[in-house]
Amino acid sequence: MKHVVGKRQFRARWLRALLGACLSLLLALPVAAASGASGYRHYLLGDADAPTPGQVRPGLLLMGGGDRNFDAMHWFMEKAGNGHIVVLRASQGGEIGEEFFNEVGGIKSVETFVFKDREAATDPKILAALKRADGIFLAGGDQSRYVRYWRGTPVGAALDAHVKAGKPLGGTSAGLAMLGEYLYGAMDGGSQTSPRALADPLGDGNTIETDFLHIAQLKGIVTDTHFSERARLGRLVAFLAKAEHMAGKPLLGLGVDEDAAVAVAGDGSARIYATAPGAGATVVRGGFAQKQTEDAAMNLDRVDTVVAGADSLLRLPEGRVERPLAQRSYAVRDGVLVALDTPMLVIHGGAGVEPGDLTADEEAEVKRALEAALRAGHAKLQAGASSLDAVTAAITVLEDAPQFNAGRGAVFTHDGRNELDTSIMDGASGKAGAAAGLHRVRNPITLARAIMDKSNHVMMVGDGAELFAKEQGIALVDPSYFRTEKRWQALQKALQEEQDAQASNTPLVLPGKAYFGTVGALALDARGHLAAGTSTGGMTNKRYGRVGDSPIIGAGTWADARCAVSGTGWGEFYIRTAAAHEICARVRLDGQPLARAADGVINRDIPKAGGDGGAIALGADGSVAFPFNTGGMYRGWIGADGVPHVAIYREDPLPLP
Repeated sequence: MKHVVGKRQFRARWLRALLGACLSLLLALPVAAASGASGYRHYLLGDADAPTPGQVRPGLLLMGGGDRNFDAMHWFMEKAGNGHIVVLRASQGGEIGEEFFNEVGGIKSVETFVFKDREAATDPKILAALKRADGIFLAGGDQSRYVRYWRGTPVGAALDAHVKAGKPLGGTSAGLAMLGEYLYGAMDGGSQTSPRALADPLGDGNTIETDFLHIAQLKGIVTDTHFSERARLGRLVAFLAKAEHMAGKPLLGLGVDEDAAVAVAGDGSARIYATAPGAGATVVRGGFAQKQTEDAAMNLDRVDTVVAGADSLLRLPEGRVERPLAQRSYAVRDGVLVALDTPMLVIHGGAGVEPGDLTADEEAEVKRALEAALRAGHAKLQAGASSLDAVTAAITVLEDAPQFNAGRGAVFTHDGRNELDTSIMDGASGKAGAAAGLHRVRNPITLARAIMDKSNHVMMVGDGAELFAKEQGIALVDPSYFRTEKRWQALQKALQEEQDAQASNTPLVLPGKAYFGTVGALALDARGHLAAGTSTGGMTNKRYGRVGDSPIIGAGTWADARCAVSGTGWGEFYIRTAAAHEICARVRLDGQPLARAADGVINRDIPKAGGDGGAIALGADGSVAFPFNTGGMYRGWIGADGVPHVAIYREDPLPLP
């Protein structure tokens, strides 16, 4: 009998579990709208009739558009009394509601309305839901639809009324971009990039709209999202310029990073919830002194910004930041955003090093040499010297260090000689100098600089280059200066491998790292000018006067007004892809953030073609990138504070500026 009862209890529990699962599934499915069904889709999770557990209080949650920031979302749900949330969007489905209900949790219900047209903005069911909502959240999507569907409609009025009633409103991505008094509507169907926005700030591409929402804490503010990740500071500056042109008064910009959320209390005090180090919100001070003209690139002498981080207190709408994470100033020159008064130096000592290649003592020597190069270049920048001077100084130190394949540490050719190549480029003027096939120039980078500054040429080769070096008073040395035992033994090993391959009648296939060995430096000076330089000893056991990418302008070295790159890798592939120039072209022409452009060329295009390696990249806005696809790359940077940061292997921590 007990056995029978036990079976019945088990069957009852099983049926209850099955019914519960089915109920949850049904709640997650779209609910048919009683009217206007063709104009929207409706999703419901939870019990919309349950009482709200807590007190509903005012607040704004401004999310930058990245992965959900659960601490910030819990703040929002608590402001909503852990009651009933309504999500509005104009694309996709009820996914964000499912995340709010099932993952963030702590609320009674979530209703999601997905609009298909403007007509739905008058639907009584939607308006009733908005009126009873404890919190409203605007999801990401196409912000132009939000303007077209909601501005001047009962939905727009309901959002304003919701905030005035002391209830919380939140938004992410496009949902945040809509909240300011002035907003970028993307009304042309595109998504504006910083280069295009700055190229014509008053142009049609910067579709600035207003009279949508009327939120006191965001009065006089233009918001933007995905901020640092998509390099949107330039476009926010352009948006501000056009909005000020329309408004006839100074405004503020507020850009929120993907890994950040700004939680604004009812009194306008705000804190930052960050899910990654350094993430925050950037306040851009408007009131630009120089007025812009139509069909012309932007020019501004100065733009001041302040970054609010996790330890900061932001006050809106004033835009005042207490305990700021950073304060930075920029200029805009012919449509190019340039960092001011924040000198930066970035270096590399070559990609291809792998864990286990070096002893602990060798690793320490490498780091000391990298730090010495950074300090030498930084001293030039601090003294007010040009970016060219800083690049030359840093590379000179690296050329004198036997740890790197350049200058003193150059590898040997098949014939037992050292053959050096180099190049340098000035981003401000576009001038460049390069030399290849050198045997006696102690510091090849100084010759590249002399060719740029004191000749009508860009590249010189071999004996002619060294004759020019002698005429310019550049130090020449006996070729024995470049001999180091480590490099000599590397040649002997390569020769033996070549002999063994010939004896066995098998082809000798060299690994990609056999083509590596380069040093490079990039600098941004206090005037916002960029420079790039590269120097190499070539590849071990090379023949026939082979020249790689290092002295080739556009392949191994490039600098222009907005971007500088020095490469290190399998040179033939860098030449074929014009790697250094290609990175900067993607920044300039496609508006790609520097890190994405560099990653695309170095870690996608070059490996796809059969090569590998790395690079360093530096933007005029102070952004940096260190892409590489080997086990390590000697690398480092130093900023205005004079503290060098260096790393060797992929897993080594290297905080970015």
